[in-house]
Amino acid sequence: MKLLIAIIRENQLDQVRVALIEAGISRITVSHVSGHGRQLQPEEIYRGQKVVPNLVPNIRIEIAVNDDFVKPTIDAILKASTPHESGMIGSGKIFVLPLENVVRLRTGEQGSEAI
Repeated sequence: MKLLIAIIRENQLDQVRVALIEAGISRITVSHVSGHGRQLQPEEIYRGQKVVPNLVPNIRIEIAVNDDFVKPTIDAILKASTPHESGMIGSGKIFVLPLENVVRLRTGEQGSEAI
């Protein structure tokens, strides 16, 4: 079992969600997050003080999958969120983490059956 965390641009959520559904992945968790990576804006001076660069709004998608679904899930996210302009900074990332256990609260099922 793996936990996939994808950070994508806000405007890509609908395309990614549709691509995941087409790949057979229907259970996702979506959060609004903000941060910045390499796309830092140059420092600005406003009224004599340095201004901290603004955080960029993004979407965080969390998906718990069985091992067989890791590659199809990553492929679906890549297909739907890869920018048309190559080398575009700030396109996002996908993190793949080991998932030790999952427990479904309603039934008490554990492990891959709970996903």
